[in-house]
Order: sequence, then C-alpha cells, then structure tokens
Amino acid sequence: MSAERALPAAGSFGAWLAAARPPTLTAAVAPVLVGTGVAIGNDVFSAGPMIAALFGAICLQIGANFANDVFDFERGADAGDRLGPPRATQMGLLTPTQMKVGMWAAFLLALLAGIYLVVMAGWIVVVIGLASIVAGLIYTGGPWPVGYHALGDAFTFGFFGMVAVVGTYFVQAEAAPGLVWLAAVPVGCTVTAILVANNLRDIDTDRAAGKTTLAVVLGERGTRAWYLVLMLAAYGVAIALWPLTRVEPWALLVLASLPFALAPLRAVVGGTAGRALNATLVQTARLHLIFGVLLALALTDWLPT
Repeated sequence: MSAERALPAAGSFGAWLAAARPPTLTAAVAPVLVGTGVAIGNDVFSAGPMIAALFGAICLQIGANFANDVFDFERGADAGDRLGPPRATQMGLLTPTQMKVGMWAAFLLALLAGIYLVVMAGWIVVVIGLASIVAGLIYTGGPWPVGYHALGDAFTFGFFGMVAVVGTYFVQAEAAPGLVWLAAVPVGCTVTAILVANNLRDIDTDRAAGKTTLAVVLGERGTRAWYLVLMLAAYGVAIALWPLTRVEPWALLVLASLPFALAPLRAVVGGTAGRALNATLVQTARLHLIFGVLLALALTDWLPT
C-alpha cells in the first residue's frame, strides 16, 4: 500500500488485507515450494501434507504480521514518524482488540492444519507447530520480545528458512535427509534479507523507540554489508548443491534470478535510505519467491540430465 493510495475504511476487508501484508507472504510460500521440490526429487511427494503445510505456513505468516502490527503499536515502535507502509493499528484501521482476535484466529487456522499433519506425520509436528506459533508471538510480544533484542534475524532464518523447508519435507516423507537441510540454507538467507531491508530502513526510528534490532547493533554500514553477505551465501550454497549432491548442473538454475537481485542490491549497497527502501523491501520479497521457485524446480530432479 503506497503513501499515495487512499486508506481503506476502518474495520473493512481492505483494512484486514492491508494488515495481512500480502507482499510478505512470499516468506511462507517459498520454503514450502523448496521442501516439496526435494520431496518430488526423492519420490516421496504427498499432495495432502504439502497443501496443509502451505496453508499452515501462510496462516502463521499472517498471524505473525498481525502480532507485529499490534505489539509494535503498543510498544510505541510504530509512531507518526514511521517510514514503512502504514500499519493497520497505528492508522486506526483496526483496534488493538480486533487485531489480537485476528491474530489468534490465524494461529488457530494454522493449528487446525497442524492437527491434520500430526495424523499424517506424527507427534513431532506438534513441537514444530507450537514452536512456530510461540515464535510468532514472542517476536514482538511478551515480556522479552526477541525482535527487540537483536535476535529477529536468527529467528527468521531458523523458522522461515530451516524449520519451514525441512518441516515441509518431513510431513511428506517422515524423514529429513541432508539435502533438504542444505536446500533450506539459501531460503533462510533470502528470507532474512527481507527483514534486513526492513530494519535497515528503520534503524533511526527503531533506535529512538528502544527497539534493538540487529541492524541497530550493526549500524547502517554493517547492515548493508550483512545484506550482501546473505545474498552471496544464498547463491553460493545453492550453486554448491551441484558438486555436493545429485542435483547436478540444474542447481545453477537459481542464477536466472540474478536480474531480480540487481535492483535491491544496488539500493542497499549504493546507500539508498529512508522510505525509498520500501521498494527495496518489496523487490527482496519478490526475489525470495523467484529464487525459491527456481531452486525448487532444480531439486525436483524432473529436468533433463
């Protein structure tokens, strides 16, 4: 939602849609695609668990977005000087109570998907699901929110990268081979880069609000370098799948996403700041999805050798 576009009416469907932040949902879709790509390549693909994992991941992402919206507002991190897209609670589009009801509704839907997955893959899914919900809550909520103590990047890499990819494979195969762990690393890197672009934009306002993100700790120069490291690691690990695994030269397919990486890399490395980084955030989310689709396709083992 751009600054020029009229805000939706308070309490409307448009308000809820804005709060769900559709551009961020690539963070939920890409890891499911990559985990499923490995499952197809290993001949263990199962449509039911895959669909449930995708539905659950999207619900978890929406629930986390609602939680971040209301908890950041209540902690004063979303003030009138906010540089990012307007938040629903901050703008009065939804009340804090409405947002919390929506948050719990989204997590409940994720839990329902998890019940099906428990039946299909066993009790370990309970641990994964509950840990993911707790992570969504304590990221900006609770007495010690991890997103306010420089741990947001680690949580994002862990839950939206490693756990999401490996978990998607596990619910289809009830196993977690080395290949799926390797494939999860570049996904974790690109999804974390989305957060880094967001936090780079907000360094000054987060510092003023007492929100200590890793970007605040590293400073502007260090955060720009961290973004570059994540991008290099994503491509490096994906390409390394060629000599290390059976994926062979099709691992290089991820290089087709490089044109989509150039604009956000130029912006971050070149010193773009403030609201201009909103476009970089969207571009990084788009890259994350395209990179994930290409990596998933390479991992299916359907391509000619």
